[in-house]
Amino acid sequence: MKKILHILTAFALVAAPALAAEKVEAGPRKGRILKLEGSNAEFFVEPDRTISIAFYDATKKQLPPSDQVLTATAEAPSGKKKLSFDKKGDLLVSTEPLPEGEHYNVVVQVKENADAKPKNFRIKLDLSICKGCSNPEYACTCDE
Repeated sequence: MKKILHILTAFALVAAPALAAEKVEAGPRKGRILKLEGSNAEFFVEPDRTISIAFYDATKKQLPPSDQVLTATAEAPSGKKKLSFDKKGDLLVSTEPLPEGEHYNVVVQVKENADAKPKNFRIKLDLSICKGCSNPEYACTCDE
């Protein structure tokens, strides 16, 4: 019994950091920062329910989109919906709005260029505004 307890304790010590939620960081537009290799992207839901993505350098200076390839999949109760993006000024904007409703996952896949390995981000869509930090809940930076 002691041996099992030691094994479980060791597993908990090793697994706990991996299971801990990553601290959410908000961007200049109060969207959620997606950490990439050479830059960061900001996921933001516009009032018309389209998704806009802005890119920033390490000092949060906005960069124009270049060779990034981006897709998003809304895992809504009505079914999965894949969204593609077009350049609009200094942003990438989804060509269609998110499906109706909230509290479903949006999976964003970003590739630095067409040949790069993709990086996936899972975002719980909650458009209500947090009273603590004034960000949308999907980009909430408080511990509430």
